[in-house]
Amino acid sequence: MSQSLESSSQSYETLLVERRERVCIITINRPEKRNALNIKTREEGARVLDELRDEEGVGVVVFTGTGDKAFIAGADIAEFAGRTALTQRDVMTARSLFNAIDTFPKPVIAMINGYCLGGGCELALACDLRIASETASFGQPEINLGIIPGGGGTQRLTRLVGEGKAMEMILTGEIINAHTAYNIGLVNMVVPAADLEARTMEIANRIAEKSPVALRMAKEAVKLASRSNLDEGLRREVDLFALCFSSEDKDEGVKAFLEKRKPVFKGK
Repeated sequence: MSQSLESSSQSYETLLVERRERVCIITINRPEKRNALNIKTREEGARVLDELRDEEGVGVVVFTGTGDKAFIAGADIAEFAGRTALTQRDVMTARSLFNAIDTFPKPVIAMINGYCLGGGCELALACDLRIASETASFGQPEINLGIIPGGGGTQRLTRLVGEGKAMEMILTGEIINAHTAYNIGLVNMVVPAADLEARTMEIANRIAEKSPVALRMAKEAVKLASRSNLDEGLRREVDLFALCFSSEDKDEGVKAFLEKRKPVFKGK
């Protein structure tokens, strides 16, 4: 049975927050704007992640958008009008929802159900896995407004798909379909629209069954791979591997394996 976090914490103007056992679904709820990200949405998104960070009952977070037309169609361009360079820099250097997702210690999945453009694509890039509907489309069209991606698009997209494809998407501003996004490595999988939620929840629940300690260590190690040199990454991997040996979850995992049963992890 689903459970809303709103019953135990503050409500949100632009988000719907729902618990399904150990998975929490955060839905951008601005259908009249195709779920475009405004300042309020970014602030609320970071705030709900703060609430979930230490909540033991939540193992995986899923981001999606209301309806079947748009995941997130981009930033709310109406907020750009009249901003000076200094004002915009202040907005961009305030706490970033994208960085809050990137540094969140638990796995985060983007369930992409439609337009995933501009800031929406950047939010998806900050997630750990991206599962797309066949009807989804992707792009960094900022160049058409005389600007560039400013929420990590030039950096995370390049690390994910390589410099050539990132250059192509960013310089042309063209929109690509879900299958093209899969072929270049932008998304992990593409599924029929009718199966998107069920498939995403299947994967989220499978991950949520794992040791929270090991998931945290694994996420840190993998992210470091594209952000450091090989020697540094290998040293950190050894440290994180060794840290797992201090956890009760490691003891339970080994014991369950030897006893030929399913482990019961407690995140300790």
